[in-house]
Amino acid sequence: MSGEGTGCDVTRIEVLEGREAVRKRPGMWVGSIGERGLHQLVFEVVGQAVNQVLAGRSGSVDVTLTPDGGVRVADDGPGGPFEAAGDTGGPGLEALLTSFPAGSEPSGRHIAGVGHFGVGLFAVNALSSRLTAEVRCEGVRRVQEYARGVAVAPSAAVGPATGSGTTITFWPDTEIFETTACSFAVLAERFRQLAFLNRGLGISLTDERPAGEARAVLYRFPDGVRDFVAALDAETGAALHPDVIGFEREDPRMAGTMEVALLWSGSPEERMRSFANSRATPQGGMHVDGFRDGVAAAVTAYARERGMLAAADPDPGADRIGEGLTAVVSVKLDRPEFLGATIGLLGNTDVRICVGEAVREHLGNWFEEQPERAVEVVDRIVRGSHRD
Repeated sequence: MSGEGTGCDVTRIEVLEGREAVRKRPGMWVGSIGERGLHQLVFEVVGQAVNQVLAGRSGSVDVTLTPDGGVRVADDGPGGPFEAAGDTGGPGLEALLTSFPAGSEPSGRHIAGVGHFGVGLFAVNALSSRLTAEVRCEGVRRVQEYARGVAVAPSAAVGPATGSGTTITFWPDTEIFETTACSFAVLAERFRQLAFLNRGLGISLTDERPAGEARAVLYRFPDGVRDFVAALDAETGAALHPDVIGFEREDPRMAGTMEVALLWSGSPEERMRSFANSRATPQGGMHVDGFRDGVAAAVTAYARERGMLAAADPDPGADRIGEGLTAVVSVKLDRPEFLGATIGLLGNTDVRICVGEAVREHLGNWFEEQPERAVEVVDRIVRGSHRD
């Protein structure tokens, strides 16, 4: 079929590649040219920093909103070369800043998904009017500057370095974005989640912008998702009991680990948060289904063994088991499988069985170890089921 017959002139088709493609259609890469896209830039850089820190097992990431509209992200990870790091080390920082990574986005249980799109540092660099990259490694501090994704000069050693790490400072391009004013509240909430989900990670956010008073927060949670559940419950009111039920487990059948925490509070509302590789899964998925299976099995077994349910009584419904329940379910998988374009639903079928079995076992053990509290929780669920 000819272009003449379709009214399409192939000579006018514009083929865009690399940096030009990102700048011409920024919404395709970061979601929007509004606040959402702006925050995505921050999350991409923070994601790189968090994974550098997690690779070293512990450390911190410091994010600063600067007075001139920039965002500075510094970590104390191992640092790395600007140039290609060879077959075992992967691409250097310069390659990450100037080209799309080869292959799919890195994944695995040790990789935290911070942003939504996973487009990496290349898109951040292309959509920034200026970007400065600094690496501190092996006692040397190297710096390179970019303008709208193009290196101003080769990287250069500028002096000695104390410690190791990477600092990236960027200024979102005002020619592209409708706003370059990041929301302190939005960033702080996401960083708080990351600290909950990655025990040992410290992450701070400092606002140095001139409007209003300077603000700063620092998040580090030694008890991980247990602290997360306690914080969620504090928003609802007093709990029936102060103890958070929590556990961690690695299961080779699902090629990953799980971290689960829960409690029942006096509030009728269910508060459930679920994550896969540190990404929120608002639509749930197999890890949430497995959690509900396990809770239902443990509650039902305890109630029948103690005569709280007669043989003819039906099992408590999922709605009753969830009433007043505050829980966080976090899994970290080598090969997470997300369903749909929004990455909000986890599809790994093995996860349901593994999480269900683990929750039933640990919650059942807690019922045995805390009989008075167990009766209080289970009786409330059973009586509620009878009222229905």
